[in-house]
Amino acid sequence: MVMITSHRVRFFHAFGLGLLSALAGVAKVTDASAQEAPSPADSTVSSVAGDAPTAEGDCRKFGATGDGMSDDTEAIQRAVDSGVGRIEFPKGTYRITRPIRIDLHEVGRISLSGSGVASLEMVGAGPALRIVGKHFASADPQNFSEDIWARQRMPLVDGLSIVGKHPDAVGIEASGTMQLTLSRLHLRGLLHGIRLVENNRNVIISECHIYHNRGIGVFYDQVNLHQSNIVNCHISYNSRGGIVSLGGNVRNIQITGCDLESNMSPETEATSNVLIDCRGSQAGTAEVAITGCTIQHNNPSPDSANIRIIGNSDPSPRLPKIREGNVTITGNVLSDVQVNLHLRECRGVAISGNTFWQGYRHNLLIESCSSIVMAGNNFDRNPRYDYGNTADANNGLVFRDCEDCTISGLHVTNVWRSPAGVLFENGRRINLTDSTILDCDTVGLLLKNVTHSRVSDCLIRDDRESKDGVAKSVAIRVEGGTGLMLTDNQLGSPIEDAGDSVYQGGNLVQ
Repeated sequence: MVMITSHRVRFFHAFGLGLLSALAGVAKVTDASAQEAPSPADSTVSSVAGDAPTAEGDCRKFGATGDGMSDDTEAIQRAVDSGVGRIEFPKGTYRITRPIRIDLHEVGRISLSGSGVASLEMVGAGPALRIVGKHFASADPQNFSEDIWARQRMPLVDGLSIVGKHPDAVGIEASGTMQLTLSRLHLRGLLHGIRLVENNRNVIISECHIYHNRGIGVFYDQVNLHQSNIVNCHISYNSRGGIVSLGGNVRNIQITGCDLESNMSPETEATSNVLIDCRGSQAGTAEVAITGCTIQHNNPSPDSANIRIIGNSDPSPRLPKIREGNVTITGNVLSDVQVNLHLRECRGVAISGNTFWQGYRHNLLIESCSSIVMAGNNFDRNPRYDYGNTADANNGLVFRDCEDCTISGLHVTNVWRSPAGVLFENGRRINLTDSTILDCDTVGLLLKNVTHSRVSDCLIRDDRESKDGVAKSVAIRVEGGTGLMLTDNQLGSPIEDAGDSVYQGGNLVQ
C-alpha cells in the first residue's frame, strides 16, 4: 500500500493550481492572437457583389456574374490567366461566347470546380474549355521536363455542367496534357462532350454524365494517347457514338462500370456505343479492357452495335497485314441493337462472362479475326422481354473467315430466322467445346468450309414442338471443309456431314 502524506497533498494542490493558471494565460494569449491576426482562409476573402464573401479563386472576383445573361467569357479568362490556380464557380449559369483557353505552361497548376451547382453555357463555336499543355511525349519518366511536374501536371475539372447553345459547341478539348482528370461533370446539348486531340497521357474520366449530344460522348480524335480510364460514367443519347476512337495511336483504354445507352440515331451514319476504328493509322487502338458495363439500345438505328472494333490498321513495310487487339471484354450486359458485338480484323480478344440478348441481326459477328478466346457467355431469349418488336431479334452467332479460335461455354438458345444458331464459315483451327445450343431454327451448329477443327462435349438439341409440319432443326450440319473432328457430343439428331472429311466418335444421338 502507498501512503500519501499531507505535505504531498499540499504539493499536488499547489502544482495543479499553477498549471491551471498557466493554461488560462495561454488561452488568453491565443484568443487575443486569433482576434488580431486573420486565419489563412480569412486572408483570401474580400467583399464583392454586396456582402457576399468571395474566395481568392472565386470567378466573381474577376467580374463573372453567373446570371445566365451577361457574357462572362472575359471574366473567366482573367481568372484562369491570373495564376490563382483554384477557380471556383458559385451557383449560377455562366454564359461564354468563345473557348476559355487554359494554357498550362502559362498559368501553372489549375483546377476548376463548380461543386455541382454551376453551369457553363457555351453559345459560341468550339470547346467551352480548351486545355493545352506541352507534353508531346510518352509517359516514360525520362521524357518529362521539370516544367510538366512543376506547372502542368494533373489539371482538374470537377463538378461543372457544360451545356451547348451553339451547333458547334464542344464541352472540353484537351491536347498536350499529362494526368488530365475530369470528374463529376454534366455535359449536354453539345457537338461532342469530351474531345481528345494531338497528344495526351494518363487521362481519367470518372463519374460524368455525358448526355444527349449531337456528336460523340468521349472522342479519341486521331490522338496519340496511352493510359486512359473511363469509369463510373453514364454516357447516353449521343447521336454519333458513345466512346469512339478513330485512327491515332491509342493504348491502354479501360472502360469500367459504365452505363452506355443509345449512342446512335436513325438519322446518322452507323455507329456504336463503343466504336474503335483503327483504319487510317499505322498504330490504331489496342490493349483495351471493357468490363462490368451495361451497354444497350437502340435497334432502329442502321447497323447499330454495342461494341464494334475494326482492327485493321494501315499496313507498313514491316507488317503488310495488321490486326490490332489484345482486348478483354468481360462481365458486360449487352442488348437491343442490330449487332451486340462486332469484331473485324482483330487479333487476341478475350470474351468472357457476358450476357447477350436482342441482337436483331446478330448477337455476335466476328469477321476475319484470329486468336479469339471465348468462355462462359450467355446468349438467351428471355420471355420476360416478349414485348414490342423484340420477337424480331434473330440473335445469331456468326464466325466468318476466322482462324485459331478457342471457344467454350457458349450457352445459346432460340436463334430464329438465321442460317444456324452458331455459324462457322471459312474457318480453320477452330476448337469449340463444352457448349450448349438449344431450340434454334434450321441448324444448331453449321460448319461451312471449315478445316482442321474440332467440336466436342457439346449439347445441341431442338426440343420444341413441331408446328405446321415444320421439322425441328438439325443438330450439326457440315458443308465442305476437311480435317474435322466431331466427338463426344449429345445431339438431338444425326450429323449431316460431307462424308469422309469428318471424323465422328462417341456422339450420342437421342
